[in-house]
Amino acid sequence: MNRPLRCVALIGIAAALGQTVPARAAVYSNGTATAQMRVQLTILPGCTVAASPMTFNAVQGSATGPVASTSSLTVVCTASTGYNIGLNAGTVPNSTETNRLLAGTLTGNTTTIPFGLFQDANYATPWGNTQGSNTLGDSGTGVMKTYTVYGQATLSATMPAPDVYSSTVTATVYF
Repeated sequence: MNRPLRCVALIGIAAALGQTVPARAAVYSNGTATAQMRVQLTILPGCTVAASPMTFNAVQGSATGPVASTSSLTVVCTASTGYNIGLNAGTVPNSTETNRLLAGTLTGNTTTIPFGLFQDANYATPWGNTQGSNTLGDSGTGVMKTYTVYGQATLSATMPAPDVYSSTVTATVYF
């Protein structure tokens, strides 16, 4: 089969299958006209935050004094976006940012254990949720940044009942 007949045959098969064959563009030489097309993308300031759990090691017997643990926060903010990271008081009633409480989870256990969250390993800078006072400030780079949260629970001379003591603290990024 010669070439023109093969083309006609392929066009006929494509048409029978419901396929369209693109038309070839013609060549024109009468002149040209142009227009500019603006292309634009707007990036708005934005941040995301994620938190890993903080789990203190289990305590047995008559331990007293501080028990330490850490957690991490990961933040991604658009480049050059200033932000503050805050941690609230938690979900246990009567908790404050400077005196957070862990509460027992067993029915009838009303005991609480005080704990603090800090921005530094020396437990010198409490981590709160008041911008300009006790939040941690930084600026976005467009990539993930990781921050360590240092926790310290305080056990008194009177050991609380065996239980799992907990609270849920909310991390907020203000930008």
